[in-house]
Amino acid sequence: MQDRKDTRHERSGLRGDCARCFGLCCVALPFAASADFALDKPAGQPCPNLRDDHRCGIHTRLRQKGFTGCTVYDCFGAGQKVSQVVFGGRDWRTGSGADARLMSEVFPVVRQLHELLWYVTEALTLSAARPVHGELRRALERTEQLTLLPPGELVALDVGAHRQEVNVLLLRTSELVRAGARRGKGRPKDRRGADLIGARLKGADLRGASLRGACLIAADLTGADLRDADLIGADLRNANLTDADLTGAIFVTQPQLDAARGSAATRLPGSLSRPAHWTTEN
Repeated sequence: MQDRKDTRHERSGLRGDCARCFGLCCVALPFAASADFALDKPAGQPCPNLRDDHRCGIHTRLRQKGFTGCTVYDCFGAGQKVSQVVFGGRDWRTGSGADARLMSEVFPVVRQLHELLWYVTEALTLSAARPVHGELRRALERTEQLTLLPPGELVALDVGAHRQEVNVLLLRTSELVRAGARRGKGRPKDRRGADLIGARLKGADLRGASLRGACLIAADLTGADLRDADLIGADLRNANLTDADLTGAIFVTQPQLDAARGSAATRLPGSLSRPAHWTTEN
């Protein structure tokens, strides 16, 4: 298993803090009526469930009301960054219409940058990635600087190009970690971008596998060995992680786990929490 240092304190600002945000995810982001959302909402229009105090009126009943998508979303701290830093605490409700529109455009950009900050911060905890730690630190500093740009510059930022640059380092990190995990056991499995919807992977040996961007919707991963696997961008919606071992799995996020199913016996990376909706039975 990959040795890593505890950076929960460093990552505390990379989790959504709704008390310091103006409900930006409920305004800026669009959603369509589906299994995840009960209705259509265009970008820039407040959700009808958003109260005047920027809190959700059905927060404790989101799943029952058909808003499962809201329960598996995390802005990685972008909401409070945009609300309190980029816009200096100016509320979109009381500011100008132009400010409100600009805030809705800035938020998705900063959210992408904060997600990168999460991944790079994790990469810096991994001992196997020491050969690229210097480059990762520079990428972390550069990404943080970008989040502090003025609103107009953030909207104009080519965030896709920056993601590609950082992804080169994240991919190298993945290769270093996974090679160590499979030493003496053959080449790590490469299932990048694989279509594994509903796949029967019960008890599968996926240790050190690359599942970057893999579609694992409703896959049966019961008891699967996912130690040191790379799960960046993997779609785990309704995947069954009951009794699976994700110890040391890299680039896993809380939203991914929240979208999956699991049990009290599912083993998780230390930086993440067991979702409340998972069964408590072993």
